[in-house]
Amino acid sequence: MALRLPPKPRSVLAVDVGKRRIGLAGCDPLGLTILPLAPLARGSFAEDLLLLKPLVQQRRCEALIVGMPLDQAQKSTVQAQYCRRYGIQLANALELPIAWVDEHCSSWYAAEKHNLHGNRSGQLDSAVAALLLEQWLREGPEPVYAAAINQGRPANPEGS
Repeated sequence: MALRLPPKPRSVLAVDVGKRRIGLAGCDPLGLTILPLAPLARGSFAEDLLLLKPLVQQRRCEALIVGMPLDQAQKSTVQAQYCRRYGIQLANALELPIAWVDEHCSSWYAAEKHNLHGNRSGQLDSAVAALLLEQWLREGPEPVYAAAINQGRPANPEGS
């Protein structure tokens, strides 16, 4: 496994894509403060975008971080394929580069860390997004534009 260098600090939006909600977290431009944000109730992609676009503009986000629910062997799952498609569509619509972070066991870890087992309010979803962002700030990878991904140059092996 190749050693990953931390990405350059910038304001980013981390998303934990679910079927009912999207957990959200952001960080400051220096990557020092991670803030879980209010989760979004899922609608159509167009409805999601109407809510996410002003948030991205307000926070001056420069990249999008998307959780990839890989299995224990680091292989893609059906949900990971869905998250990949959704993430690429969102990155294109927001005109932002994207990076993926393996979110295997992140819901369990976030629930343990924040005592959120059984929480259905969406707070757990945003706690997961905050964990993904924390992991990305430590390990990367650098985000790339979706056009590079579509040309056969994936952002990282987990995104393939």
